[in-house]
Amino acid sequence: MATEGDAVRTNTQGFNQGRYESVADLDEYETVKDEARTIKEDAIDRLPELIDQLRSTVENNGGTLYLADDAADANRYVRTVVGDGSEKTVVKSKSMTSEELNVNEALEADGHDVIETDLGEWVLQVAEETPSHIVAPAIHKSRAAIAELFEEVFSPTEPLETAEELTVFAREKLGEWIQEADVGMTGANFIAADTGTIALVTSEGNARKTVAGTDTHIAVAGVEKIVPTVEDLQPFVELIGRSGTGQDITSYVSLLTPPVETPVIDDTDEETPLSEIDDDREFHVVLIDNGRMAMREDDDLRETLYCIRCSACSNVCANFQQVGGHAFGGETYSGGIATGWEAGIEGLDVAGEFNDLCTGCSRCVDACPVNIDIPWINTVVRDRINQGHEENFDFLVDGLTPDNEAGSPPLQKRFFGNFETVARLGSTLAPVSNWLAETTVSRQLLHRLLGIDPRRDLPTFHRRTLIDRFQDRETTVDTPRRRAVLYPDLYTNHVQIERGATAVRVLEALGVDVAVPSVPSSGRAPLSQGMITTARSHAERISDTLAPYIADGRDVVVIEPSDLAMFEREYERLLDPAAHERLATNSYEIMEYVFGLLENGADDAPLRDGDGTEVAYHSHCQQRTLDVEAHTVAVLERCGFDVLTSDVECCGMAGSFGYKSEYFDVSMAVGDELRDQFTAPETRERTVVASGTSCLEQLDSLLERRPTHPIELLVDRSPTE
Repeated sequence: MATEGDAVRTNTQGFNQGRYESVADLDEYETVKDEARTIKEDAIDRLPELIDQLRSTVENNGGTLYLADDAADANRYVRTVVGDGSEKTVVKSKSMTSEELNVNEALEADGHDVIETDLGEWVLQVAEETPSHIVAPAIHKSRAAIAELFEEVFSPTEPLETAEELTVFAREKLGEWIQEADVGMTGANFIAADTGTIALVTSEGNARKTVAGTDTHIAVAGVEKIVPTVEDLQPFVELIGRSGTGQDITSYVSLLTPPVETPVIDDTDEETPLSEIDDDREFHVVLIDNGRMAMREDDDLRETLYCIRCSACSNVCANFQQVGGHAFGGETYSGGIATGWEAGIEGLDVAGEFNDLCTGCSRCVDACPVNIDIPWINTVVRDRINQGHEENFDFLVDGLTPDNEAGSPPLQKRFFGNFETVARLGSTLAPVSNWLAETTVSRQLLHRLLGIDPRRDLPTFHRRTLIDRFQDRETTVDTPRRRAVLYPDLYTNHVQIERGATAVRVLEALGVDVAVPSVPSSGRAPLSQGMITTARSHAERISDTLAPYIADGRDVVVIEPSDLAMFEREYERLLDPAAHERLATNSYEIMEYVFGLLENGADDAPLRDGDGTEVAYHSHCQQRTLDVEAHTVAVLERCGFDVLTSDVECCGMAGSFGYKSEYFDVSMAVGDELRDQFTAPETRERTVVASGTSCLEQLDSLLERRPTHPIELLVDRSPTE
């Protein structure tokens, strides 16, 4: 899959960094997010009632509300309002809902001129392209590309080179069209049911001009844009600019209660260009259902309707930063939340075209200003796509695979979703399995049948697993400070045995009685492939297995951050509340646990003295989401290591994602930033450390020196383990 160029990466990363800085300045940011979420939940819950209230309000204000079933119905009404008797000019401000409707094409078919007045949208209209980003639609175009486009289309008398020259040229052109326009069309970021007030958030002020410069105003909006009261707009105004472009407040926030009483502008009258207030100004709000009311009844897609279209989920996503919205998007919407929108509006087939670009890293969860669980929506849609998948010989695959799926997911997803079985076979047959997997014939078959990229190194399975080594071993701690289960995740148990053994040594050195029981894998592998039923089975078996240990007073210590995230986050949707609460509250990331032991009096003398050893550390995506990455740095520094932390947010591997041939190039492109940072003069001699299995594998591919897990720095490796 090709990337969309440096402009998308540079701009989205700039927006994302701006978000970090802006929200840091907002007191009680999380409280404001919770307030916005509560308002959205209430509004969607009472949506039919609020639609009726808004209709009454708009009509009392002198306007008209039309509720359209779908895009064709909405366009039919808009065409009626604009009329078909004579050619008219319709000027538009930016509106993704109008993109969803394809209203431009509908009006142009009637002979009308439709002009986009948002600079980015106008550039794309001239270029005959579609948006690559829901807030910055022309984000993929560089200044030079826009200059070349204007030169080709308009042949300006003076060459246009700088951003200022291009902007001035566009402003003059658009100003002429607005002066001539008959109809102004806007979207609506929010609509208050009690007053009919429309909030329009823009960067250029063109929305207000579009309304004030014409005598007919049409606003198109999804039904989910309604909020109960005008006071409810406050948290959204606080959040939308910060979340989208990193601005404390967007350049223009227009609150209009149409029909507006702004004087009509007559540009032909140089002495009195502003008329008396025109009481005859028309206003029509067209609310769009187009699948939204069905989404409201869908327990898993319902959250999509809370979306305020800020684009934070796009800007924070490492894959989006590389491929842009043309690849990571459907008919209209792009980015992480687009899967929910496209599945609900267009259907699963459209959502399925880009759904796999979400790796479930969960960075978008924290970024979302209304706390939408976007990874879960993507997982549910992936699961539904799997259910509808059909291929020849599915009956044979169904009989051979051990998962619990009712449908027949594609073979590649089934392979990765059943990786627990693959690992068991690998260990049972090792070393023959490792030799066989590396033969040319095997690599070709893995590539052709399962889409596993031959450029990736395959894991080497150990015949004697971590559980085999420690399951029946007596503790070496006579008077334990704590008692714990070391959770043997799939890779630590079958592949990274020494990492697990080292973790046991560290914990015992700090006075912990450690048990390593036989426990199923977390279900992360099947969940990442959209195999929810199978993942739930894993969760239930883990809960049943670990419950007696927890009841016996043991903590659960987890090496792999993505598994800890399963216990704390995804299991909330897979287990009953009591079982989830029990496991989530008693589970700890390994370095978080070591930090807690040291902070509560454990003697650090048995740990290795770092003696100023220089370390370059990359934390895992899920660690950042769970806010536990700082513990690793604190422990290493306490032990005397000189730690330099990567500010790259994603390594690009993401479990099976980086193994898949269709995503290998994207995976490596995402990883390039990490490679550049860890080969810079200030880091190239440092020991590379990472917490996640995928991060370690990716770093191993990117660098010429082998990375290690931080727990392995804390004690000297014992040859007897």
